[in-house]
Amino acid sequence: MTVAKPDWLRKRLPTGEITKRIEENLLKNNLHTICQEGCCPNQGECFARGVAAFLIMGNVCTRNCRFCAVVPGKPIPLDIGEPARLADEINGMGIRFAVITSVTRDDLPDGGAQHFVKVIHEIRMKCPEVGIEVLIPDFNGLSSAVRSIVDARPEVINHNVETIPRLYSEVRPQANYDQSLGVIGMVKKIDEYMVTKSGIMLGLGETTEEVIRVMIDLRKAGCDILTIGQYLCPSRDHHPVAEYVRPEIFDEYKRIGLEMGFKDVAAGPFVRSSYRAVDSYLRTIGTDNGAGCFQSPFKKYILEKKWGF
Repeated sequence: MTVAKPDWLRKRLPTGEITKRIEENLLKNNLHTICQEGCCPNQGECFARGVAAFLIMGNVCTRNCRFCAVVPGKPIPLDIGEPARLADEINGMGIRFAVITSVTRDDLPDGGAQHFVKVIHEIRMKCPEVGIEVLIPDFNGLSSAVRSIVDARPEVINHNVETIPRLYSEVRPQANYDQSLGVIGMVKKIDEYMVTKSGIMLGLGETTEEVIRVMIDLRKAGCDILTIGQYLCPSRDHHPVAEYVRPEIFDEYKRIGLEMGFKDVAAGPFVRSSYRAVDSYLRTIGTDNGAGCFQSPFKKYILEKKWGF
């Protein structure tokens, strides 16, 4: 049975000149955003602010998660010119904090880790004062792949656990909950000061106790920032929505998460991993004023000039 969408989950579609210009530039440069591929409900707001979360390594995924709108299948070979084009686009858009994510590429020996590294290096070279958050796949638990991302020094490394362990076989059958937790743990083991982030969706059929258990697991793994949002079914072929969670329940999870020790918790029906990512990052580094952390050009500028967003 289909669950009726409540009034609090209605949002304006992306329109306007800025949105049109961004879409045209992405098409011209053969670039993709997860905003479009993932049918994100926030793309109107983000595009209007001139912000996008870029999707690298193509728009075809080797996995078939039942909650995801990205097309599964056999990907094409990596585009070696993509890192340079993406850095040029970020520079041309004038954005100051870029979120870089990807499809999962199980067809590549390193899962595409070196492609991420090349993208980070190109952005650092062409627009060094741009902050970078990477939302990475699990790389099949390959520690050398995770290390290469840490060594490339983005501001934030994000890997989503997505849902509770009980639902993995149903909605994320090609992934492993413990392996996803392990990605966060590996990042912190390599560099305890690297800002880590993860996210979960509500409305897939989880219980309150199961959600809190995941939050506890993430804190133990060393996760700094947590995002919690409402699952929205992309099509009739995807996993159905079991429940639309009320906004006040998200507020309660945020309260619990902050009490657990997360440095920042973004929780709400429209929250997604990259939604207002820079705000979460700034609140996180504000908790320690950057003590001990790698000082990227972006971070130095934030701390010295107090650049507002």
